[in-house]
Amino acid sequence: MENNTTSTWDSFAIGAKQFLNDVLFQYVPRLILACIVLFVGWKLINLLNKVMKKAYDRHQVDPSLQQFLHSVIDIVLKVLLVLTAMGIMGIQMTSFIAILGAAGVAIGMGLQGTLQNFAGGVIILLLKPFRVGDYIEQGSYAGYVESIQIFNTTLRTYDARKIIVPNTELATKSLVNHFNLPQRRVAIDVGLAYGMSVEKAKEVMVRVAAENPYVLNEPKAPFATLENFGDSSLNMRLYAWTLPENYWNTIFTLNEGIYNAFRKEGLEIPFNQMDVHIRNEA
Repeated sequence: MENNTTSTWDSFAIGAKQFLNDVLFQYVPRLILACIVLFVGWKLINLLNKVMKKAYDRHQVDPSLQQFLHSVIDIVLKVLLVLTAMGIMGIQMTSFIAILGAAGVAIGMGLQGTLQNFAGGVIILLLKPFRVGDYIEQGSYAGYVESIQIFNTTLRTYDARKIIVPNTELATKSLVNHFNLPQRRVAIDVGLAYGMSVEKAKEVMVRVAAENPYVLNEPKAPFATLENFGDSSLNMRLYAWTLPENYWNTIFTLNEGIYNAFRKEGLEIPFNQMDVHIRNEA
């Protein structure tokens, strides 16, 4: 009985020693070293990103390209860091790569849309249909471009909503860039009552535009026209040029200025009306 107890104890001691040798003395130091590498590496990658950001600004690299490069480099370096830590822990990279290769087809099918978005981001940066800060419209999306990332582009609407659009949508479909050219034309429609002087109305509209601080004289000075004859009014239109970022302020101030000037000059802006003639056949 005593021999059996001694034998069991010896087996336990040998197993404990083996466990300490395999786990505590071999695996734990590797785990600690891997954690240190991860921590230090993560800090160094973040520091590198800050240094590169200053370099981009110093060399005046396009903001759209800055964001894209930042995203790509950050992801690639962090993936390499994780693989390095796994190697330190003793995980065989050949086996890991073999597993990834075996799952490559399935992963490729699952990430097909993601890869298309990545390709769309590259196309956007190469062709530059828009830049950070531009106001664009594409389908039901419209807003200022805040950032161009690896897989998507972020838009900010006028009412401060954020829209995240897949890059493939913006790279493969038609869109409108309102900031692509240095000037943008505005058109202000005004109704003028029948019987009023068209020439006087045109003179007043052009004067209001000339006094507006947002209106430009290039590429063409403001001018007004009689567009057509409406059911209840003469439909006038004012054309003027402004900077893209002043588009809405130009429209709002011109509308208000024309209304006040018409009232001051005695020019009537009619409301919709209908003349009814009653015939008495008795």
